[in-house]
Amino acid sequence: MTNDREQGFSRPKAVAPQGHLPTEVEYHRAFAGRKRHILRGLTVILLLFGGLIGFANLGLAGASFIDANMFGRSGFTPLAHAATSLALALLIPYSMLLQRVFYGLPAGSLHSVTGCFRFDMFGRSLLVIGPLVLIPMSLTSLFMPGDTITWSHVDVVAFFITGMILTPLAAAGEEYGFRGLMFRIVGSWTLAPLSGAILGIILTAGLFSLFHGTSDPYLLTSYLVLFSSLAVITWRTGGLEVAVVIHGVYNVSGLVLATALHVDIGGALAGRSEIVGVPANLLPGLVVGAIAILLVAATWKDGPLRIDRQR
Repeated sequence: MTNDREQGFSRPKAVAPQGHLPTEVEYHRAFAGRKRHILRGLTVILLLFGGLIGFANLGLAGASFIDANMFGRSGFTPLAHAATSLALALLIPYSMLLQRVFYGLPAGSLHSVTGCFRFDMFGRSLLVIGPLVLIPMSLTSLFMPGDTITWSHVDVVAFFITGMILTPLAAAGEEYGFRGLMFRIVGSWTLAPLSGAILGIILTAGLFSLFHGTSDPYLLTSYLVLFSSLAVITWRTGGLEVAVVIHGVYNVSGLVLATALHVDIGGALAGRSEIVGVPANLLPGLVVGAIAILLVAATWKDGPLRIDRQR
């Protein structure tokens, strides 16, 4: 038996369920072994991106068909947003399936090194860290230029409902896909845990930032800082719970503020490559970066939370 001590949002060790789990390894090293299996990893990453694009296109096609034939509408509608969010949420079971098929690990091990979702850590993070993300997101909206559009009351209510229910699931799907599955894949390509963490942080943050389709220096920098910080947080806390909270609050607050301010969300999404950022865009990422630094400092002595499976 291990004697674990609470240390803020993390502990030095955690007991994982029986299964084909490595022992005494950090979250991103769950796939590490004598062989690096780079070709296998690249295949899984391609399947991950293929699933992301495929689910999104299928969802949008279905939403567009219903909007056009039943409501006579087109463009970015509440139904289109709901379909996209559900498509991203599907990355959670899809990533677990890919992990199970290609690496033989239990689905639950993707949550954290404990093999399950740590609701206590999730709740504490929501109460403590959630407001720290909400405030800079709100302040950033004051400085963001953008076209406005007139939303009907029905649309505003529909966006609010889908935003509060489905947007957090969509954010979680992205975390399970990139800070979960992909971080573990890339993190297993090196011989040492630290170099694996660094490589995983750089590649996952870089690819996910570029996937957002902007070359604006302010926006691209904000994404790089945000996503690299989320990877660091996942590494140090030994799971995805805190990253899911931060990403969920980030996306939900952005959507709710955009609809409240009547921002043309559809136009902004369609023209991401043309959006011009402002210095205020850096604020949320800097706050999340500060949170990541604090977590590194808090876990510096004992290191990241590790898997400790009882024999």
